[in-house]
Amino acid sequence: MTHPESVESRPEPISRGKTAGIDASKAEGLLHVDPTASFAFPLTVSDRAAAIALTAETLTDAGIKPADRVVVALNNDGDLGGVLVAEAAAEIATAAASVGPRGRMRLLRTLENVRANVLVGTATGLADFLARLHLEFLVDPLDLQLRLILLTGEITDSKKIEHLGREFGAQIVELFSDPVSGVPLAHKAQTTAALTPTRDDLLSLVPPSTPVADGDLAELVVRYPWHSSLRDTSLRTGYLGTTDGAALAMPTHTYGDLILIRGRWVSFAALTKALRGIDGIAQWELRIGRQGTLDSATVFVSFNRDSLVTNGMWRGRIAQAITAITPISIDVEIDPHIRQDATPPSIHDDRGHHL
Repeated sequence: MTHPESVESRPEPISRGKTAGIDASKAEGLLHVDPTASFAFPLTVSDRAAAIALTAETLTDAGIKPADRVVVALNNDGDLGGVLVAEAAAEIATAAASVGPRGRMRLLRTLENVRANVLVGTATGLADFLARLHLEFLVDPLDLQLRLILLTGEITDSKKIEHLGREFGAQIVELFSDPVSGVPLAHKAQTTAALTPTRDDLLSLVPPSTPVADGDLAELVVRYPWHSSLRDTSLRTGYLGTTDGAALAMPTHTYGDLILIRGRWVSFAALTKALRGIDGIAQWELRIGRQGTLDSATVFVSFNRDSLVTNGMWRGRIAQAITAITPISIDVEIDPHIRQDATPPSIHDDRGHHL
């Protein structure tokens, strides 16, 4: 575990927006494509075996036991790699299934029929599942008899974690997953403040590549000593955490181009490029909140002509441009007031996560 000032001898970490070492056009094997499709994380047959072994090691450290039956409610088509987590869980537990994050009734039926006692998901996804158990399904969460819940893929707070643990009667452990490969690399129990990497030399801290308001934050960097072609690669994750001595902590913020919404990464640059070609937009802002159980995202648009404010076709063009670049549901809200002066797009994160 490395303090930010002690990484001078290491190769300069590359940002997630760079293609050095993981050019999508040159990568081979099973490819994990990033949200902008600008690069891909390659997994040859041996690399995938190594990734599953590392994931299984992390899950074991996090508390999964041989007698456990595991259900994974994570995305299978992008950043979180639910199938990989389930495949690794099956190596160390009695059974494991990957059902994806959508379909709360399906998740309930899977937990009941598989007789699972371990659940893996995102904090907001499980908070939404909990709310539906109470309000829609009329099921006592304690009846599910979950022993362990593993949370990953989001920035969450201790109160929500405590609430989930109390409602389900389960131990809660957080996982830190590499946002590029989807491989869980570390865990944190409720009783500890520090993040515990599965192996040495997987994670370190470096100063942010661009200044952030909080000078006590450092960026988590991932390295790949287990990978056949990326052993010498150090990759900035976009996650920021506190720097308490030499200890690593779970991330508390994100920064840069990629914004974390509902456990998925959205590229602000890609969103900007998509909306740039729509005539009449004077200004727009991406607004993110978490008022209920799930993140909400809205693009608030101001036009420079009155005829566009109530034009359904123009609103539809904006919605289609957003849908074309991200699977995340992002609403469109039109400013009723006209703005003549064009201003750069902006981000407003009411969660306080993105700097």
